[in-house]
Amino acid sequence: MEGRSTAPDEVLLADAEEPSESSDSRRTLVLVAAIALALILLAVVIGLMVWLVGNPATAEAVRDAVIVMIALESVITGVAVIVLVVQVARLTALLQNEVRPLLEASNETLQTVRGTTTFLSENMVRPVVRLNGAAAAVRRAIELIGLGRVR
Repeated sequence: MEGRSTAPDEVLLADAEEPSESSDSRRTLVLVAAIALALILLAVVIGLMVWLVGNPATAEAVRDAVIVMIALESVITGVAVIVLVVQVARLTALLQNEVRPLLEASNETLQTVRGTTTFLSENMVRPVVRLNGAAAAVRRAIELIGLGRVR
């Protein structure tokens, strides 16, 4: 930045483009922690599998428990899907029965406003503009003839 003045916008853009060192170190720390957690989880799963192979009765009990948990999860997911479908049906009904009539009424109001604006423009504004134009022309003609005030 030698001999060059920087606008505040340029400084803000430079700060936004270059991440600070603290955010880089934080990202690195989070990445290392995530990798370490994944390795620990992998070691626990491998250890659990080795232990279950050595104890077949326990493995059967764990298998049965997992099957029951998956069945419960399926039931909960099914209920959630049913609730979602009902909510979508209610939203569709709301849109058709309440929002559409509101939009139609708004459209009718807009058409009325357009008609009123057109009427006023043609019957009030246009004659006033013409009258002002004619008055300005008469005033200018009087000034050119020399009968009007000199400014």
